[in-house]
Amino acid sequence: MDLTKLGETFFDWKVIGDVLPTMFTVGLLNTLVLAVVSAIIGCFIGMVLALMGISRNPVARWAARVYTDVFRGLPAVLTILAIGLGFGPIFRQLTGITSPYPMGIAALSLMSSAYIGEIFRSGIQSVDKGQLEASRALGFGYGPSMRMIVVPQGIRRVLPALVNQLIALIKDSSLVFTLGLTSGERELFQIGQDTAANTGNLSPYVAAALFYLAMTIPLTHFVNWFDRRLRTGKPQKAEPDELAAPIGKGAAHV
Repeated sequence: MDLTKLGETFFDWKVIGDVLPTMFTVGLLNTLVLAVVSAIIGCFIGMVLALMGISRNPVARWAARVYTDVFRGLPAVLTILAIGLGFGPIFRQLTGITSPYPMGIAALSLMSSAYIGEIFRSGIQSVDKGQLEASRALGFGYGPSMRMIVVPQGIRRVLPALVNQLIALIKDSSLVFTLGLTSGERELFQIGQDTAANTGNLSPYVAAALFYLAMTIPLTHFVNWFDRRLRTGKPQKAEPDELAAPIGKGAAHV
């Protein structure tokens, strides 16, 4: 009896089928916009933080450390509420934009940049110092050497960690519902929550979970594959035995 009640509460396929179109056309798009835009902005801010963190200027290093400690130490929902409700009214007065999306994206970007900055910094510092010294010996200045030699190598090494951060942003985007979203602005979790409240059934949460899993599981496997590829390199194609025999024996006689 309990299993039957559990199935009716969480796995009512009619309710799931009714909410899927809205989640696909509205929720999925809004979730991806929140995550991808926040990741792009977070990468720009994170790179600045990484360069500040390895700067010779102690003030820049101190500022980057304080920023990173604050936004990594605060809970995500608290950061979103503080920025969305604290600066939201000021933003609306200055721009006339009433949508909470800009403040939600700003909060997610600030949070993600703290993590991405540390990812970039570790990647840049993992590059052998000889790379910088060699480029300086060739006549490059410190700035061009970092920009063209060291930083690209560091970014390549941390690409799997960056994709992991995108996965975290996809999940954290569900917290933007705390700022209040209109019908067309709702992301996956908000649609599931609204439908569950209207139907008295929790199956819409399961539908939202399916969408999150459909996005995060492929990305997780891609990260694992890409990480192995970076460590082992591209597998070399073996020569067929029948073609390997004539090699080194000169021209074949007909």
